[in-house]
Amino acid sequence: MLVEAREASDEDLLVVHTRRYLNELKWSFVVATITEIPPVVFLPNFLVQRKVLRPLRTQTGGTIMAGKLAVERGWAINVEAIRRKVELDWGVEDDEYLDKVETNIKKALQEHLPDVVVYNAGTDILEGDRLGGLSISPGGIVKRDELVFQIVRGCQVPILMVTSGGYQKRTARIIADSILNLYGLGLIGPESPSVSAQNSDTPLLPLAVP
Repeated sequence: MLVEAREASDEDLLVVHTRRYLNELKWSFVVATITEIPPVVFLPNFLVQRKVLRPLRTQTGGTIMAGKLAVERGWAINVEAIRRKVELDWGVEDDEYLDKVETNIKKALQEHLPDVVVYNAGTDILEGDRLGGLSISPGGIVKRDELVFQIVRGCQVPILMVTSGGYQKRTARIIADSILNLYGLGLIGPESPSVSAQNSDTPLLPLAVP
């Protein structure tokens, strides 16, 4: 079942931001500075709200919603968005990469078993991506996602996968193949009946306690 993301409300954002910060977003200069996109400063703020901030708030709302679903049913994937950094040399290929992914995930979970894992499944590691600098095949990316889900779900920890990075046209196909592979292996599956509760008008996040 697909659940359409809804825009994060001010109530959601105030859990982690101040009212002053949100008010400052009414100035295009501030948004240009935060996003590091200089041309935004020349846009009238109503366009900044509609074309820049609204999509970002919707992505945020999607991640919040997916996080709640992951906790409820064990997994969720947001295709719009304590971490361990894995050091890799330029041009690393599948075998070395997958070995380090597996080793570091297992080590991290042995050191501390979290309440939920947020998995940033970037595809800028794909061979030919000039920004990623690695040389991982499409099959290697599919296998990476499989490894992460197998290990995390094997520990009975909910997992939220967010997609990011990847600057080639074929990345969408690879992400789709990976999700189909996870489904075929039974690592993701039928949603629980409680999913429909996410369509309510209640805030996505609980309000902060003073």
